[in-house]
Amino acid sequence: MKIISWNVNGLRAVHKRGLFVPFVQKYKPDILCLQETKAEQGQAEVDLPEYEEYWNSAKRKGYSGTAIFTKQKPRSIVIGFPKEIVKKYDLAHDGHGDPNSEGRVITAEFEDFYLVNVYTPNSKPDLSRLELRYKFWDPAFLGYCKILEKKKPVVFCGDLNVAHTPDDLARPKENEGEHGFTKQEREGIDKVIKTGFVDTFRIFEKGSGHYTWWTNFANSRARNIGWRIDYFFVSEKLRPRVKGARILPEVLGSDHCPVVLELK
Repeated sequence: MKIISWNVNGLRAVHKRGLFVPFVQKYKPDILCLQETKAEQGQAEVDLPEYEEYWNSAKRKGYSGTAIFTKQKPRSIVIGFPKEIVKKYDLAHDGHGDPNSEGRVITAEFEDFYLVNVYTPNSKPDLSRLELRYKFWDPAFLGYCKILEKKKPVVFCGDLNVAHTPDDLARPKENEGEHGFTKQEREGIDKVIKTGFVDTFRIFEKGSGHYTWWTNFANSRARNIGWRIDYFFVSEKLRPRVKGARILPEVLGSDHCPVVLELK
């Protein structure tokens, strides 16, 4: 089974440029997880009849959003965080509103695993959303995945908006403490790994030079001055089934490139 995750940074824009459907036809994912769709179902009018589509769009037009395209019909779909998670982790605490209003999480249940597609909130250059992320979002997301894992193994993927280690960005020293590379955000990934989830890409590739996002400035993509902030994590139980995990830097259309997980 081939699962692909891609922050498209606006599905309509990628589709209008004639890049989306050819990408799907070339790489033939069994399941495709999208982040930052910036659209509602039907707005992009993507012609992929072999796929079932499930969308979680933000209430604010043209913002955020996630979607899952799958050839295999899921047993169930959960849009956003369940109410019990929102309550347990105080996600709707003063000042942050409805945690499900931005369309950031969508879960599909398959026969032998759950697939969670996530677009983690960005901490912002002024770190104005760092507290939301560190104290509320990251614990809630991990807690949610651990609850699912009690029933069956979990695969989660998406744009996590953090480079985990100095190997995950081209210029770690210059970016120390900047949004996406703060101690708090990186600690969130440490906790994910400590609780038994596996960063699948690192099973196969060590070291730096492997990135999934590049700023649009200073010809950064051509020079490969990037960040690895898009991931596939799996429950430890699924590790033996991980056949491959890779990055597709050759795929254009967004400031992110897709990442791939292959399961036996």
